Amino acid sequence: MTTKHTDTVGKGSLHVIKIGGNVIDNSENLHHFLKDFTALEGHKILVHGGGKVATQLADTLGIESKLVDGRRITDIETLRVVTMVYGGLINKNIVAQLQRFGTNAIGLTGADGNFIRAVKRPVKTIDYGYVGDIKNDSVDAAAISRLMEAGFTPVFCALTHDGDGQMLNTNADTIASALAVALAKQYETTLIYCFEKKGVLQDINDEDSLIRDIDPVRYEELKKQQIIHSGMLPKLDNAFTAISCGVKAVIIGKADELGTLQKNEPFGTRLSK
Repeated sequence: MTTKHTDTVGKGSLHVIKIGGNVIDNSENLHHFLKDFTALEGHKILVHGGGKVATQLADTLGIESKLVDGRRITDIETLRVVTMVYGGLINKNIVAQLQRFGTNAIGLTGADGNFIRAVKRPVKTIDYGYVGDIKNDSVDAAAISRLMEAGFTPVFCALTHDGDGQMLNTNADTIASALAVALAKQYETTLIYCFEKKGVLQDINDEDSLIRDIDPVRYEELKKQQIIHSGMLPKLDNAFTAISCGVKAVIIGKADELGTLQKNEPFGTRLSK
């Protein structure tokens, strides 16, 4: 039996949605997603990373892109590139398209309005450079709420600042989670991570093996059975941390299926208490 998921929308509801390179790097995918995003009722925030564009521009400028375990090492030259690409090219392209569809979007970094501060990641075994880590009090939820209540839809890119004039490259998943947790005190908040799969799969090679619902007990079972492992573990650990901090639910799903939410149909894998 299929479980239908409904979210109460209206003044008290909020969707925080994060998209990655699989949407950003494909103009058709992005167009389709932004139409579905516009159709969502209630307050909403979009968070995006940089896709492949930052790497391509760095290569063009002769700047070597250094990655460790998929994480970008951000030296000063790379920071200039990601600031241009994330905060400029990608962010403003998304905002312009949302305006076209009727969403009054406003493109932001964490520095704008002092909305999201971070601290430069301390050097341990690896020096990640100008990378920001978000603390519990990093997000000015009251100011972001005022922006939304005034009719704007925030679009945050993967950049924060340290309050002392320094921009910092910051993981977009982390920004989305921090926003959802901070705003959960004021709104019934659902955090959605859009990526290339339909959700959490029983078999990674079978798109039809989608697991619709996971609570903490089921999560422990799936880990013991080695169905959830490696790269998915930190994603789901962070998701359950957000839920324990007041977020109503976290959904992991495919960007091109976001429109099913508006029809009160099942979408992706839903993590909840």
